[in-house]
Amino acid sequence: MQAENNKNNIVTLSMGCRLNALESEKIQEMLARVMPAAILVNTCAVTAEAERQSGQTIRKIARENPDAPIFVTGCAATRNPDLFLQIPNAIVIDNRDKMHLSAYLTALADAPCHFENPRVANFVRGDTVLSKQFIQVQNGCNHQCTYCITRALRGPSVSFAYADILNDARTAVARGFTEIVLTGVDTASYARDGMLISDVCAQLLRDVPEIQRLRLSSMDPASPQIFKLIDLMHNEPRMMPHLHLSMQSGCDAILRAMRRRHNAEMVRKIVATAGDNITFSWDIICGFPGETDEYFNDTLALVRATRPIKIHAFPFSPRPDTVAATMPDQVPHNTSKQRVKIITDAANANKLEFMRQQIGKTVQVLVEEKNMARDPHDISVKIVGDAIPARTVCDVLLTDINGDEFIAHMA
Repeated sequence: MQAENNKNNIVTLSMGCRLNALESEKIQEMLARVMPAAILVNTCAVTAEAERQSGQTIRKIARENPDAPIFVTGCAATRNPDLFLQIPNAIVIDNRDKMHLSAYLTALADAPCHFENPRVANFVRGDTVLSKQFIQVQNGCNHQCTYCITRALRGPSVSFAYADILNDARTAVARGFTEIVLTGVDTASYARDGMLISDVCAQLLRDVPEIQRLRLSSMDPASPQIFKLIDLMHNEPRMMPHLHLSMQSGCDAILRAMRRRHNAEMVRKIVATAGDNITFSWDIICGFPGETDEYFNDTLALVRATRPIKIHAFPFSPRPDTVAATMPDQVPHNTSKQRVKIITDAANANKLEFMRQQIGKTVQVLVEEKNMARDPHDISVKIVGDAIPARTVCDVLLTDINGDEFIAHMA
C-alpha cells in the first residue's frame, strides 16, 4: 500500500496495484477543489488477504479520525460494500463512479453523519519523492480468466484518447518528470483511433522529446504487440529494455484451466526475439486448482530456461463469483506458499547472475531519492558519492553488488 502526500488536507491511501495509486492522485486533485478535508482509501480485492487488509486498515483510520469523511472506493469496496458501510464515517464509492466528483458530493450529502468541521487528525503521509510519472492509457478488461475478479469490478476494456495521454505526458515533463510509465488493467489491449499500444509508445517519444525514459506496466504475453514493442526497444534507446509479463503459470495445462491465451512456447519465442539485452519479470500464481507437482515443475523449468530476473509470485486465492473458486483439486495453502518460495528463489538466482554480468558496465539510471536509483532493467542502484537530486537521469559505473542492488559510482 502507498500513502500519498496531502493536498488541501485531502489525503489518500492506495492499496494494491499502481493503477489505484494513479487514480487516487486524480481523485485527490478533484476533491481538493471542493472539500476542506477528507480521506480517500482506494481498496484492492485481488486476493482475500488484500480485501481483509482493506477492512482492517479503514477501521483503524476511522478510529483515529472521527471528524473526517472517509471515502472508500476501489475493487474491495465495489465487490463487498457491506464490509465498509458498517465502519463509522466510511462512505462507499463504486468503481464505476470513482472518477466523478458528483458521486462524492452526493454521497457526502446523503451520509448519515454530518461533518461540521471536517478534520484529518492522524494520518501517515508518505514523504517519498516520486521519480517517475505513471499515466493511465486504458481501464477494464475483456478477457475471462477463471481466477480473476478484476474484470467484473472494473468493467470492459476502455482505451483513452491519445490526445489525453499526450496531454498527461506533457504535463508530467513540465513538472520535472523524465520517466513515464504507461499503465492500465490490460495495457496490451489498447486500441483506439487506429492506434495500438506500440503506436502510442512510438508517437509519445516523437511528440514529447523531453521524455528520456518510457516504460510499460504489465503486459499480456498473448498480445502480438509485444513483438512490436521489442522492436521499438531494439531501435529506440529511450524505450526501457524491460517487460513485465502477466504469465500466471508456465504450464500449458494450467494456462488452459485459467483461460489464458498464451502458452510456454509463445513465451520462449518472446524471450528469443528479445535477445540478451532485454529482461523480463513475471506474475505467477502458485497453487492454482489442479496444479500438481509435475505442473508446477513445468513452470519452474520455464523460469530456468527463459530467466526472468524478477517474479511476483503469490498463492492462489479463490475469489467468490469466479470459476476457479469452485474448481476441484484445490491445492493446500501451505503447498502454495512453499511453491512461492521455490519460484521466487529461482528468479532471484536469475537476477543475481544477470547482475554479475553487468559489473564494470556504464549504465543510465534514474535517481529516486537519497542516491538510490533505477537502472534500465528496473534494478535498484545505490550511487556512492555526493547527493544527486531526485529525477536526475545520469550515467553510472556499476562496481559491485549488495544484496539485490547494485553499487555504483558516477561515470
